[in-house]
Amino acid sequence: MKNTFKISALVLAFAGFAVGAKAQTSTPSTTSTTTKDGIRYSIGVDAGIPLGDFKDSHKWNLGGSVQADIPVLSNQLFVTVNAGYNNVFGKKDIGGVAGADATDLHLIPVKAGLKYFPIENFYVQGEAGAAFLLNKSDVNATKSTAFVYAPQVGVQFPVSANGNFIDAGIRYEATTKYNSAFDASKVNFLGIRIAYGF
Repeated sequence: MKNTFKISALVLAFAGFAVGAKAQTSTPSTTSTTTKDGIRYSIGVDAGIPLGDFKDSHKWNLGGSVQADIPVLSNQLFVTVNAGYNNVFGKKDIGGVAGADATDLHLIPVKAGLKYFPIENFYVQGEAGAAFLLNKSDVNATKSTAFVYAPQVGVQFPVSANGNFIDAGIRYEATTKYNSAFDASKVNFLGIRIAYGF
C-alpha cells in the first residue's frame, strides 16, 4: 500500500511537470534548448522507489547524474550519455526482526542510449550500460558490476531565452544480479529525474 501511494505521487508529480511544460511553451523545445554545438548538457537529481523482491530489503534511493544529449537527426533524435551516483537506503528490522538491517547500496550507473522527441517537448528514451557496486563486500555480492537498462519518458521545456531548460523524466531502471545465487540482488526501481540543462 505504501509503495502504491509513493508510485502514485511520482506519477502525479511527473504529470504536473508535463502540464507546466505545455503551458509555458510557445516555441518548439527542439530549437530553444540546444546549445551552439548542438549538444545539450544537464545535471539532475534522481530518486526512486524499489520494486519486486528488492523492495523487501530497501526502501528508496537518492542520487544525482550528469547527461549529454548529442544530436543525430535534426533536433529530434539524440544519443545520450549518462553517469551518476545512487544511494539505495536499506530497511531496518526486516521482517520485524530487531537488528536485521539491510546495508545501503552505493551504485555508479554509466549508461548510453537514444532520446527521441515524437512531439514538441515530449520524449521517449532508452538507455543501457553498467552499474558499478562500490560496496560489494559490505553487501555479500559476488560481482561488482551488473548490466543496467532504463526506459524513460519525459518532458523538456525552456526556462530562459539563452537555451537553459528543465528536463523531467520518469523511468523504470533495473540491473542483472549482483549475486548469482539470489534474485533479490537485482536492483530495480521506479525513478524520477529532475534536471537543469544548458
